[in-house]
Amino acid sequence: MSRITVVWALLVLATLASFTLRHGAAMGFRSATVAILVIALIKVRYVMLDFMELRFAPRALRMLSEGWIVLVGSILVSLFLGNAQ
Repeated sequence: MSRITVVWALLVLATLASFTLRHGAAMGFRSATVAILVIALIKVRYVMLDFMELRFAPRALRMLSEGWIVLVGSILVSLFLGNAQ
């Protein structure tokens, strides 16, 4: 089985996990939302690395894309936690 197929299957499972977290009552709203955001950022990373082929891009471009994910993820989580009551 190719790497792309495995990554695709993991992306589908991550989507199902996000859906389950959203509709399940096992965690609180804030924890579930942060978990869903983290799952979404992990999915973005795998899409960028494997489907946009940044895995084999020059180091500077890959580090820029990885840094973007961390920056945007940090901003989103901190904005959510700052506004969530």
